[in-house]
Amino acid sequence: MTRTAGNEHGNGEDQGMGEGQGTGAGQGTGARPGTGARPGTGHGTEHEYDVVVLGAGPVGENVVDRVRAAGLTAAIVEAELLGGECSYWACMPSKALLRPVLARSDARKVPGLREAVYGPLDALEVFAHRDETVGHWKDDGQVDWLDSIGVRVYRGHGRVAGPRRVVVDGFEGEHHVLTARHAVAVCTGSRAVLPPLPGLSGARPWTSREATSADRVPGRLIVVGGGVVGVEMATAWHALGSHVTMLVRGDRLLPRMEPFVGERVAEALRARGADVLTGTDVEAVVRDGGSGPVTVVLEGGDTVEGDEVLFATGRAPRTESIGLETIGLEPGSWLDVDDSLLVTGTDWLYAVGDVNHRALLTHQGKYQARIAGAAIAARAAGTPLPGAAPWGPHAATADHAAVPQVVFCDPEAAAIGLSLAEAERAGHRVRAVDVEMSSVAGAGLYAHGYRGRARLVVDLDREVLLGATFVGPAVGELLHAATIAVTAEVPVSRLWHAVPSYPTLSEVWLRLLEAYRDGADPA
Repeated sequence: MTRTAGNEHGNGEDQGMGEGQGTGAGQGTGARPGTGARPGTGHGTEHEYDVVVLGAGPVGENVVDRVRAAGLTAAIVEAELLGGECSYWACMPSKALLRPVLARSDARKVPGLREAVYGPLDALEVFAHRDETVGHWKDDGQVDWLDSIGVRVYRGHGRVAGPRRVVVDGFEGEHHVLTARHAVAVCTGSRAVLPPLPGLSGARPWTSREATSADRVPGRLIVVGGGVVGVEMATAWHALGSHVTMLVRGDRLLPRMEPFVGERVAEALRARGADVLTGTDVEAVVRDGGSGPVTVVLEGGDTVEGDEVLFATGRAPRTESIGLETIGLEPGSWLDVDDSLLVTGTDWLYAVGDVNHRALLTHQGKYQARIAGAAIAARAAGTPLPGAAPWGPHAATADHAAVPQVVFCDPEAAAIGLSLAEAERAGHRVRAVDVEMSSVAGAGLYAHGYRGRARLVVDLDREVLLGATFVGPAVGELLHAATIAVTAEVPVSRLWHAVPSYPTLSEVWLRLLEAYRDGADPA
């Protein structure tokens, strides 16, 4: 399978299946290395490159792609599969599981088609499609692509060993010392975190990795967590035949989005037969002998029994064993960076993607990689960064102001920028404009009984959009228009001239602008 930079086959409250762009640069989790590996030869060899990258997920791939395009030499270090978490255990496999789920759900709402799609999904065929999507967990094509752009791949555990110096312990006993003339980029991503609950370590819980790679449908699946991973995997596995029980500590699902989003998603899950319990704390997990049914003990003593339990309760940076202590940084910590992705207090170390904790999403990490690659190349040429100002080519400004995200649940959820509450907390004078998407002709054509809602958050002083949120079938495809409007700060007066085609879901933009003009929410 031939691939290009960041063209991942493969999520992370886990903010979303989209996180975990690197796989650890040596922090292996038992996954086999790709069959296309071309490990370095010799023992105790030393090599010099302009740039050395730790972690060969989509983020690391994009960094080496950008610096190679600028004429710099580069090496990349990885202990697992080239392509990273997103390609094999997150974004891509999760969406492969969800695509037939969402397609069937939409088809059941189309007159003349609904009767043809009743009945269960073919789980084995879904799994086969998922396996093909992730290249059957082999990375030969990605190795070939890195070869084609002249990037040397080192398989093994990589760690920083002082300024501009990386040591790699290879799989076949090789030991390499890599020196970077200009920069080392840490792109090692993040990993799922399991809470320190009694009995959990021996209960064989699922994390996002097991949830996206399992090849058997559990009769009963308990999902702990109401973020993106929890919601997407509850949607997928319920449709594949599991009875799903969600245990959510907070008062709603998807708490980082507008409140109405989590309400709509929970309502839909319950209507399909899933149990969604909010305000619920888990105190212990019991699984005798590590096999058989698993029992989750709740605060107050109530219990929930299942065949598997998925914990989707957060992420931690994969920085615990990459040598940060050799340069005065705390192992296992998130790495603070400026907008060029340069680690605070250094002039050579970059932290790109999940590890800097700015926006744990694959597409955002790849954006950062493009910025970091340009900054590394400019500094290597001895050029002061001319584009370091906000929205310039060397500043990851969107991390602060315009982070888009789609949650592939049923109904879909999509958001960009600030929610109403976030905008108010930031001190903006704003108004939220809401429209029910059933008011759009295209919604009724898309699906009988279409239910959805859209919101714009408008800065009243500048009359530009600070945020937009959509929930409903297929709304993910509406998001990029909103992303452009928020990023470019397009005035509301100019948006009136962006005429949506009839009859499409995009006509909701016209309804939103009309509601803003009229000063009242017709919803």
